[in-house]
Amino acid sequence: MSTGDQFFKKALLSSFVVIGFVLYSLHARHEQHIITITPPIIRRPALSTPSATPSPVGYKDGTYTGNPADAFYGTVQIQAVINGGKITSVAFLNYPNDRNTSVTINRQAIPYLQQEAITAQSAQVDGVSGATDTSQAFRESLASALSKAAQQ
Repeated sequence: MSTGDQFFKKALLSSFVVIGFVLYSLHARHEQHIITITPPIIRRPALSTPSATPSPVGYKDGTYTGNPADAFYGTVQIQAVINGGKITSVAFLNYPNDRNTSVTINRQAIPYLQQEAITAQSAQVDGVSGATDTSQAFRESLASALSKAAQQ
């Protein structure tokens, strides 16, 4: 093998390594961009004086499971626990978790949605930026669970 052939092979191999590294870097940067979630903006109403509007009717105590709701990448199903006529806990029985992106998004969205539902005492909660499908499915499943709590 001549010196020119050896040089060509080394240059070709080096080019493949550099191109591979560049492609991997672009892919990793793209993946990082996809799973980055902007923290949700929590909007709280301003404190005001008590009004004459009636308070919401309490729910019947018990554990209620909502209907499954489609979240595009999977199904969301919620279970609400009512104690003393109020929502005391909200559990995700099912949620999209078979893709790394879904796991990362829902790891941040789930605690927020749970806390917001307990605070609001309803399914009328703000969605989480970056988790729009999960947020909508959460509201649907929780609403069906709460309608069962109101009917019994």
